Amino acid sequence: MAGKTLFDKIWDAHVVEVIKGGPSVVYIDKHLIHEVTSPQAFAGIDKRGIGVFRPQNTVATPDHNVPTVDQHLPIKDQLSRFQVDKLTENCEKHSITLYVLGHPFQGIVHVIGPELGITQPGMTMVCGDSHTSTHGAFGSVAFGIGTSEVEMVLATQCILQPKPKRMRINVEGELLKGVTAKDIILYIISKITASGGTGFFIEFAGSAIRELSMEGRMTVCNMSIESGARGGLIAPDDKTFEYIKGREFAPKGADFDKAVAKWKELKTDDDAVFDKELTYDAADIEPMITYGTNPGMGAKISGRIPVEQDIEKSNLMSFNKALNYMGFKAGDSIVGKEIDYVFVGSCTNGRIEDLREVAAFVKGRKKADNVTAWIVPGSKQIEKQANEEGITKILEEAGFKLRQPGCSACLAMNDDKIPEGKISVSTSNRNFEGRQGPGSRTMLASPLTAAAVAVSGKIVDPRTLL
Repeated sequence: MAGKTLFDKIWDAHVVEVIKGGPSVVYIDKHLIHEVTSPQAFAGIDKRGIGVFRPQNTVATPDHNVPTVDQHLPIKDQLSRFQVDKLTENCEKHSITLYVLGHPFQGIVHVIGPELGITQPGMTMVCGDSHTSTHGAFGSVAFGIGTSEVEMVLATQCILQPKPKRMRINVEGELLKGVTAKDIILYIISKITASGGTGFFIEFAGSAIRELSMEGRMTVCNMSIESGARGGLIAPDDKTFEYIKGREFAPKGADFDKAVAKWKELKTDDDAVFDKELTYDAADIEPMITYGTNPGMGAKISGRIPVEQDIEKSNLMSFNKALNYMGFKAGDSIVGKEIDYVFVGSCTNGRIEDLREVAAFVKGRKKADNVTAWIVPGSKQIEKQANEEGITKILEEAGFKLRQPGCSACLAMNDDKIPEGKISVSTSNRNFEGRQGPGSRTMLASPLTAAAVAVSGKIVDPRTLL
């Protein structure tokens, strides 16, 4: 009998029942909730007259709708305020742990899970948010769910799910100078397209992946779903265990040693077979940036926007529509394009390592006058670290301002919107039409590239300024 993949081992250990010819009933270890997808789910269980089955397995925080300035004041937007208040009310009613605005543990749900030690190897984790895949960086099976499924997990701590196919993507070799985790995942999605992962759960492997920090691995897994995949994961190793050790909700003392012994077994067997396997050479990856309106429309920053002959016939209409929306032309050089906004933040790149990278680059430099830059930490803990490490001071001296934690300009659900027609270089995960505000135009890139663009006022290859 063939060996098992890491995904199979975790999934199979959590299957309560397989419905003949249908999905599996899968037990969920941790359920993360926020203010956007939970109100209807709570209303659903209230209507049924049932409670939350295991409230101790659920953790909540507001993040999508929250402002990133003056968080001590009441939220101005009526709908946003209603959703945040409703989350507080529901968590109090059902005895769920909630980190409210201003709490030292508040932040973006996919940032606080790992930094608090809530996220651990071998777990199944869900949230009513597609970027739950982030937690897969710890060797957990983590995926986003819809509102009706949020209700199902609240009521039963289980979910009905068909088992995805398995894919492994290997990135082998050493990354070139100026190339980051964000560039790896943008490169992969540009190769397999925004639908190339559909139906699969992806395991990322290879020497370049193992060399990444935990923050880098989170970035890669976070964007796995932008290829259409159900999620992404990376086998845990010593870096994983070191990251978790000592965190608020991580096992302590002998319990930690016992957990590590168990976690060390979480890896794909040598004779396991994947439904699909791809391998890329790390040396071929350069700083990447998107030019279109889905994350698969990416190119090497030093290159050009593709020409029509390079595009498959079936994709030609959407290619031309995207370029028209962005105001770009096929064959254009990417470098040199003027930009208006820079956004560093989100559950993709709002971690302390990302802020450190930006600060290291902008130190002694000044932000370009034509650029509005928003630097948004992913959590209160990161905000505190940025202050303590002098990052806030470096940013301010360079003309930037550190805002308060939240999803911010990743999506147009709060005050941080990119105005119509303006171009934003963003470290977030999606560049759909209007994603950052009605009529806004988004180019996805790494924090390093975003920092280089912010000081240059236009698209620039960050390696020329290192």
